[in-house]
Amino acid sequence: MKDVLPAIERWRERGDGVAVATVVKVYGSAPRPLGSKLAVSSRGEMVGSVSGGCVEGAVYDAALESLETGQGKLLHYGISDEMAFDVGLACGGTIEVFVEPLTW
Repeated sequence: MKDVLPAIERWRERGDGVAVATVVKVYGSAPRPLGSKLAVSSRGEMVGSVSGGCVEGAVYDAALESLETGQGKLLHYGISDEMAFDVGLACGGTIEVFVEPLTW
């Protein structure tokens, strides 16, 4: 969280909405550890990482959606034969990411 807090504070001070994505479960090999965070401002700025790049775009989109809806969402990313051409983790592991809008 320390890596995303300064940006969250800046965004909050200027009145922007903020959504935070957190890795809440890891199965097998994963590019980022449990607890890794990515924050997105309502202006579209992003800081942090939940996957080292392989699913960041999908998580970014989900964060913007959570800002619009005000709802949190649990996301599941991994790799399987059916997902080979979709968003997934090249490392072969699986992660669950919880995305939620921050309120203050």
